[in-house]
Amino acid sequence: MENKHAIVEIQHVSKSYRRGSQIVPVLEDITFDISEGEFLALMGPSGSGKSTLLNLIAGIDKVDGGTITVGGVDITNLSETDLARWRSVNVGFIFQFYNLIPVLTAFENVELPLLLTDLSRRQRREHVEVALSVVNLSDRTDHYPGQLSGGQQQRVAIARAIVTDPTLLVADEPTGDLDKVSASEVLQLMDRLNREAGMTIIMVTHDPRAAAMARTMKFLDKGVLSNAHP
Repeated sequence: MENKHAIVEIQHVSKSYRRGSQIVPVLEDITFDISEGEFLALMGPSGSGKSTLLNLIAGIDKVDGGTITVGGVDITNLSETDLARWRSVNVGFIFQFYNLIPVLTAFENVELPLLLTDLSRRQRREHVEVALSVVNLSDRTDHYPGQLSGGQQQRVAIARAIVTDPTLLVADEPTGDLDKVSASEVLQLMDRLNREAGMTIIMVTHDPRAAAMARTMKFLDKGVLSNAHP
């Protein structure tokens, strides 16, 4: 198997938060690479720093020290404006609670990220229709979130995440609010996106079944990284 190049390079990253007068370290000297086309599960107990690390890689939060390079771009040095522009093109987000807008249809929710692009209305429609067909919801385009099951809402959220064909797909506890059957459907969909479309996926999860779908696992405990389960 050919060696794929690193799409994400994390070098000596640290992050702390201020709690009142205290400074609480969350991540300490994290260094590792993520290969293009990887499906990585980040695991660890609550408070281990895994969601913080995901947010740093996705450009939602900024490091205190170290660098994160994604696709050759050092995102730690971007201004807030440039970072927002970079995120809109390069990162697709899947959240635990879907974060769909209740007054918009499935189609309109998926179209949202495309409104920041230069695509014409017709091109946007084509992109949205493809994304909804990938997640098997072509027959639900005009439904509102309240008319969909939890599993269907999460699949709409995945369609929204992939509609811009992002460099990274990042998922924070994507099965955390789903029943076993819906969770399995969502994980199989993510596996297909990784294997067939070659998407690079980084997933934070508590669920060993979800983690088992990933190709690589890394464990965080008290802000320190390891490759093996403690």
